[in-house]
Amino acid sequence: MSQPVAAARFSLFGGFQLLAPDGSEIIISNRRARAVAAMLCLAPDEPIDRDHLSKLLWPGRFEAQARASLRQCLLDLRKLLAAADCELLEVSRSRVSLNGGSVRSDLADLENALAAGDWAQATALLLAIGGKQILDQLHFGEDFETWLAERRQSIEQRLQTSVSDALAKLKASGNLADHEKLLDAWMVRHPAASRVIMAGRQSGRTRLAILPFASLDSKDDHGYFADGIVDELITTLGQIPQLLVAGRTSSFQFKDTHLSLPEIADVLRVSHLVEGSVQRQDADVRINVRLIDGQTGFESWGYSYDGTEDDIFASREQVARTVTRELCTALELDIVDHDVRRMTDNKAAYGLYLQGRALTRRAIGDGVLETAIKLLEQALELEPEFAECWTALAEAHVYTSVFTPCLDKLGEAERMAECARNAIALSPKQGHAYAMLGLYQWTRNDAVGALDLAFKAYELEPENPAVVMRLGSFLLYCGRTAEALPYVEAAIDQDPVDGRNYAMLCAAHLNLGNIEAAIEAGQRMADMGQPSLHLAAATATSGDRDLAMEQYQKSRSLMNSVIFAPAGMTPMAPEAMDAYWLLAARGIHSGDEEARQQYCQVLEMLHATLPDPCDPTIVWPAVWMGYAPMVFKTLGQQITPPNMVGLMSLWADVEPIRQTRMHPEFMDFARRIGLVAAWEKYGWPDLLPDPSAPN
Repeated sequence: MSQPVAAARFSLFGGFQLLAPDGSEIIISNRRARAVAAMLCLAPDEPIDRDHLSKLLWPGRFEAQARASLRQCLLDLRKLLAAADCELLEVSRSRVSLNGGSVRSDLADLENALAAGDWAQATALLLAIGGKQILDQLHFGEDFETWLAERRQSIEQRLQTSVSDALAKLKASGNLADHEKLLDAWMVRHPAASRVIMAGRQSGRTRLAILPFASLDSKDDHGYFADGIVDELITTLGQIPQLLVAGRTSSFQFKDTHLSLPEIADVLRVSHLVEGSVQRQDADVRINVRLIDGQTGFESWGYSYDGTEDDIFASREQVARTVTRELCTALELDIVDHDVRRMTDNKAAYGLYLQGRALTRRAIGDGVLETAIKLLEQALELEPEFAECWTALAEAHVYTSVFTPCLDKLGEAERMAECARNAIALSPKQGHAYAMLGLYQWTRNDAVGALDLAFKAYELEPENPAVVMRLGSFLLYCGRTAEALPYVEAAIDQDPVDGRNYAMLCAAHLNLGNIEAAIEAGQRMADMGQPSLHLAAATATSGDRDLAMEQYQKSRSLMNSVIFAPAGMTPMAPEAMDAYWLLAARGIHSGDEEARQQYCQVLEMLHATLPDPCDPTIVWPAVWMGYAPMVFKTLGQQITPPNMVGLMSLWADVEPIRQTRMHPEFMDFARRIGLVAAWEKYGWPDLLPDPSAPN
């Protein structure tokens, strides 16, 4: 027997909304009538006593007046609903209830999906609900707030039980894919649980790193054929739930290292290493793979695969699967084969792709990214349907805007977005491409769209540290630092030798008041040869301003190697550059107001004269100095891939950074760049109360 079609639909999460059977919204202008409908819909099968309603919604009135007001309110509501062909209310002399069989709500849909085992629907509903509070815009005094708080708590506990039961069923049945998706969606709603969940995910898993294979043949120019084998192994092994595989960026740092194998294992925080070699003789190829105990450096298992180069290229996915099965047998792991998308059958395109992506990973260097883009474009000319190559090209374009003195930052962002869309059209499971599109949405002042895409990316590739870090960074930009930190930590734990990520970790700890942890993260970044700008901000907060100025000035030594002067700016003489960095360090971190004002004037001059008035060299110092007018004139005018990083530093509750957040125009700025819309969907930032919440 089919279920009757619902006559009306209520939205209970966030602002209350009622939709008629035809999908049009029924506007209930009387806020108490709206409250009556909302209260009834929280439990549609439970009538509410009329006296109780009148006391909650008309506190302070005489009893007779409150009853009369409720009577008129119910009359008006029934007329409004009748006009929309929604006969929902059932009213008696003592009670009011809903015709429960003729209404639906987002809450009921979620609970029904969980009860029915419709995991895809439950996950989608949880992601749509996000961090929205139940009925977050209804306020009628203390008694009403108490009543509503009790209902909210009861519903959240009910959902917690349903989700926990669902997760237990999924785990018991071995449906780990849906288990992870539902768990991730629940983390969006309850970020306080995310640290425990992340830790639980990583505990009990065998931690493994696949090192670059040695290429024992000069014909394999730069070892890209060997790199391709490693790439396939990382992709295949990364899909096994019992394994935590180190990220590509960190693994490939050890291509020509002098460290011993136990030392590499210690740096990568893994218990096992996989190393190997590719050797060719004429048309024959032998692949040797070895499993190494990370503590002792001894080989515990070995495997060889023989064939021709063409055979191995054509069946490299099968090679990876075979090695994976043998390897997991050696580790005593039971595994299930996963579907792995074949990248391309064009060997030349694949080689160009590997070369281009290797250069993109480097990012820094004269002409590095320009060459990477040319190689990736050549690969796509040979194979236009190479989805992974489109994703790599998208990343190369965004890196060009971030790591080079690029004048056309928005143009690079547009090209990045176009490449990402091409990748998704060819392969909808390209999670990293969704993350690239999220970056583009920030430049469009669409923070909601950016977060939506970041969560989608994470849903598709939860084991890709670049995707995990992107989600963490987006949450940082929105001021939801407590929710962001576990994602940032998880990404770094999996990819610990990517120094650029420690800026996110430093900022997150600084925002949460963990000053020692912030300094440690910033120092780790500096030790890896990255600019110590964020370290200086953390050190200044600790009170050691002299050291902070010294750390800030040290970034001067990285000019033209890791950081660059603004695009279009004439190079300074060494003496002038030293003077400029001293002026900047004093203005940002000395605590001297005169020095701060002097550097604020310099920023005004740069804003008026630089080809890009929103360059990070203006935005970041403005954020650290709490120079709100400049923050609003730059980030408020145009967010770009390089300057958006400044958003994450707005949320440190320290002087002078907090001055921007405390400025009377801050909320207008936040609304203009899409932050308020993101907060309304995903929850308000740690340092700002939800304006609709009770005082």
